[in-house]
Amino acid sequence: MSAQRFIDFDNDTLKSPKREHSGPGFKPVRRKPPQRVTVTPENKILVSREEASQMLSISQRALDYLVATKRLAARRIGGRVLIPVSDLRQYARFDHPERIAG
Repeated sequence: MSAQRFIDFDNDTLKSPKREHSGPGFKPVRRKPPQRVTVTPENKILVSREEASQMLSISQRALDYLVATKRLAARRIGGRVLIPVSDLRQYARFDHPERIAG
């Protein structure tokens, strides 16, 4: 299909029969992307692996080992691994003299 066009001899311009949206009444709708809500880790129920390792002051690898050995509980939501803050606080309350990884 070819688009039909015509020449406006008064203005020396080429126009298309399609309706142009450039008049004064046209306002393009630009939606803002949804804003992410930022909540401090203390107010969250679940935190990411990175946040959990920062809260315990250990590496992410050490945190992964604690989760793999079931010393810390973890929840999987989709592809994310989330750790309950209550379990992090409970783990931090006690001494753990054994090494995390051998």
